[in-house]
Amino acid sequence: MASFGWKRKIGEKVSKATSQQFEAEAADEKDLADDDDATWVHATKRRKEILLEDCVKKSKELKDEGADLAENRRYREAILKWDEALQLTPEDATLYEMKSQVLMSLHEMFPAVHAAEMAVQRNPRSWDAWQTLGRAQLGLGEIALAIRSFQVSLHIFPMNPEVWKEDLSWARKLHEQQKATKTESVQALLKQKELAQEPIPDYDFESDEIVAVCAAIAEKEKALAAAKTVVIVSASGAVETVTEKDNCPTTPDETLFIRAR
Repeated sequence: MASFGWKRKIGEKVSKATSQQFEAEAADEKDLADDDDATWVHATKRRKEILLEDCVKKSKELKDEGADLAENRRYREAILKWDEALQLTPEDATLYEMKSQVLMSLHEMFPAVHAAEMAVQRNPRSWDAWQTLGRAQLGLGEIALAIRSFQVSLHIFPMNPEVWKEDLSWARKLHEQQKATKTESVQALLKQKELAQEPIPDYDFESDEIVAVCAAIAEKEKALAAAKTVVIVSASGAVETVTEKDNCPTTPDETLFIRAR
């Protein structure tokens, strides 16, 4: 039987000089590849930066165009411009805050509150975004929430006289009026409930006064039953009123009568 020995590796037949030359060439190719990768990454990053700069520039142009339209009361067109700008810079809190103001001018309070909330989410340190949110909440009737939003705005910018003297003061006045109205409504409801629960008077049906009244009514009904009045129309057309009694049921004469009670 033939015996088999271990096979030699191919690399063992390669000379040392050839191996060193191969390794040097491989290292050069790796360096070139690394340089190409670095160049490609740098170029891609630069393209992204340029694209971002273009988006920011275009968004600012659209924002300014929308502001001009809003100043001329062309609110719908302004919203379209700002929506287009938000597609380019969706994290711009100012766009949402401006949009909320315009929506309030259009009396669209639900979208106005939503836009202001988006502005606050993107920039919680924006005092004007909190102020706009408070005004939108007031328009929606959420007075307590509006007071909180104005307080946050003042916490961020305490020296703002507009929020302190106008917005917060007005919101607190409305809150006091709301509390007074609610108190009056509760009191009126309680009064109605008390009146509805008043007990029925306990009349004494066996008292002398009640007995006397019942006796008088019975005597009157007895007298009416004893004397009955009828209207008699004769054949000739004469009309006569006759009182009938139990012991005298006969008619005045033998003429034919038509009776009507």
